[in-house]
Amino acid sequence: MPRQDQGFSLRNLYVIFLIFWSLQISAQTPVAGESQQSPAATADLATHLPETAARHLPNSNVKLGVGDLIEVVVFGVPDLSTKARISGSGDLYLPLIDYVHVAELSTDEAQDVIQKRLEDGGFVRNPHVSIFVDESASQAVTVMGEVAHPGPLAAVGERRLFDMISAAGGLTDKAGRAVTIERRGSPGERIDLQMSQNLADDSKNNVEIYPGDIIIVSRAGIIYVVGDVAHSSGFMIEDTNLSVLKALALAGGGTRTSSLSKTKILRQTPDGVKEIPVNLKKILYAKAPDVSLVRGDVLFVPGSAAKAAAYRSGEAAMSLSGALAVVAVHP
Repeated sequence: MPRQDQGFSLRNLYVIFLIFWSLQISAQTPVAGESQQSPAATADLATHLPETAARHLPNSNVKLGVGDLIEVVVFGVPDLSTKARISGSGDLYLPLIDYVHVAELSTDEAQDVIQKRLEDGGFVRNPHVSIFVDESASQAVTVMGEVAHPGPLAAVGERRLFDMISAAGGLTDKAGRAVTIERRGSPGERIDLQMSQNLADDSKNNVEIYPGDIIIVSRAGIIYVVGDVAHSSGFMIEDTNLSVLKALALAGGGTRTSSLSKTKILRQTPDGVKEIPVNLKKILYAKAPDVSLVRGDVLFVPGSAAKAAAYRSGEAAMSLSGALAVVAVHP
């Protein structure tokens, strides 16, 4: 007899627990038509959702579009939860309620539509629906140019320029500092930025990126320094302030036979190659302003035949003097 009383008591406790748990769930379930969720309810919901959904809480700022892969979770009814891609007509197929048109709706708006269909059809009482965007084809941002992995990238939630560059694998070793952003939402709007060398301190250029934007990272320009210099080579331009003096310094400077006053810039123009004379000697002595270079310029520093002849004569004279000295010591 005592064992029966004990069993009866345990069953009663179990029933009371179920009733109490149901009341808690009902209190947390919003009335049909309500779309606002308190932070506490959202946090509690996340603990009951599937693992993949819990990592992506709903974002009311995201608009759904054709090709998006979304996850629809009906709280408390796992058989109705599904993951599907929005069709070309903008519709989404869901169990029991058939096709629902969700393209161009925000996640909050689509949740309200699905909740209403479930309740009006008598399938779920006071349904609570959450939508999570797994792949957003319609909200992609395209990153082009000198990045490791150019192409479209998902842009769910708030994204900034440096986030998208990082998501594209970062800059290549040929990347310049000029970045162009073309806005999809405002045709013709174009933003030109010049990133600094240290991106960590360049918060002003870390602008917000919107779905559909196109980001173009430029390739660094190259200028060439040739002629009578220490190291003839091509040099990448990572800023817009490369000048003749800076280019000469990169090339190790001129030699003792350089004709600095006859230096030229060879610049490619639509009409052909243009020669721009530069008196580098005056620039070095601050008697003339420095000259800016643009990508593709060739800085040509010619040699002086007179200087070369003079140095050769001087070297020959020194060699002859050395030979005479040897003969004088050893007649």
